[in-house]
Amino acid sequence: MNVEELVRDSLRELAVEEASAGPGFADRVLAVRRRRRTRRLVAVAAATAAVVAVSVAVPLLNEGRDGTRPASVTQQDGISAHPDQSPPSDLIAAGRSALAAYYTTALVAKNKKEATLERTYWLLDPDTGKYRKDTRWSFVAVAPGLKTAAVLERTLPATRIGLLDLATGEVERWIPVGQGVGGLAFSNGGTELVATTYSEHPDSLEKFKNPGDSEGAWTSMNRVSRTGFLLLDLAGRGGGIWHRVPSSSTGGRGDFAFTRDGKHLFGVGGGLSTLIRPTFYDLSGKETAAPANEKHLRWDVPARLSPNGKLAALGLAEENDPAIAPESGKTLPGQSYSSIRDPLTGKEITKVRGSELLAWVDNQRLIAWERTTGLKEPYKDRLVLVTIGSDKVVPLSGVRDHPETGQVQWEPVFAER
Repeated sequence: MNVEELVRDSLRELAVEEASAGPGFADRVLAVRRRRRTRRLVAVAAATAAVVAVSVAVPLLNEGRDGTRPASVTQQDGISAHPDQSPPSDLIAAGRSALAAYYTTALVAKNKKEATLERTYWLLDPDTGKYRKDTRWSFVAVAPGLKTAAVLERTLPATRIGLLDLATGEVERWIPVGQGVGGLAFSNGGTELVATTYSEHPDSLEKFKNPGDSEGAWTSMNRVSRTGFLLLDLAGRGGGIWHRVPSSSTGGRGDFAFTRDGKHLFGVGGGLSTLIRPTFYDLSGKETAAPANEKHLRWDVPARLSPNGKLAALGLAEENDPAIAPESGKTLPGQSYSSIRDPLTGKEITKVRGSELLAWVDNQRLIAWERTTGLKEPYKDRLVLVTIGSDKVVPLSGVRDHPETGQVQWEPVFAER
């Protein structure tokens, strides 16, 4: 398990304190991380680990008082849902947002001390509405409109970027780059691309052993490899301008992404130095203040600003144990709530269902991960549609397990359609 996954799990336990983290917050995260490390060791049985896509049975979610809709496929209100599929094989979408791709990860060992996490992608075919496995790519970013994806070949850091036609599966254009690239992100309008550069594979791991620990665990904490970023205007024909912005002292993937207005970049991930708040840069690579409407946002909450810019999606705020539905007497799964705040002041406006807010559907609805298990059970979740001001959830996907190895069973990639 790498540090980003450990931190994400730790944040789930500590998120209720997010409004006032207080002194020693990072120490508490590290304490949780150390406890989890003792029971989550990644054993290497071969040089290449297999990626297994698991189909999981779907339990009822919040029957009764929460008004959960029954499992169904495409609905008349523009929702394309497949609660019996995990990972999905058919289009999942709602409103402006669609699941454009998803990926699994596998740990690939180079030797007893070094390994990498390798991704395998399934990309949406916009003509058929099906997800197709495509093993050619190590990293994929999908542009708004669901027609084009920027892709990197298997060996990272990559020396060229491909612009892939999602309908045909063919690369329409290759962009050679002078710096090795490991991550990609489109601007809000889809006309610009930021490519994060690295000196080595951004998901490199090394074996860490505590005293008396015979096996150890894989970690990226000591791998510092980000070198900077390239800005590419996709209407041009050049390879972009490179700006040096190295990693902080802690390691792991630290990709750049555009702010809403496209005038700044923010660095995501990168270990505990940017645990909650990202660092912002202007387009020349100079560190700068955050835009007024993004200064309270967190890098680990993908949804960020609502389409009209008036609401900010923040992190997990509350989790409840299972309860008994008064109408049926059946046990309901645990419930999660995330914070919705004023982006300018950071003041909480309300809470909305969901343990992780992924993408805005419109100004009142979002796609989220939501737990399907109790707080004392192994964590499982599924994609759901949630609405501000309502406890109702609409299941969009089947249930996702979280294996004890810490590897991602499948991870979504959303884009505007």
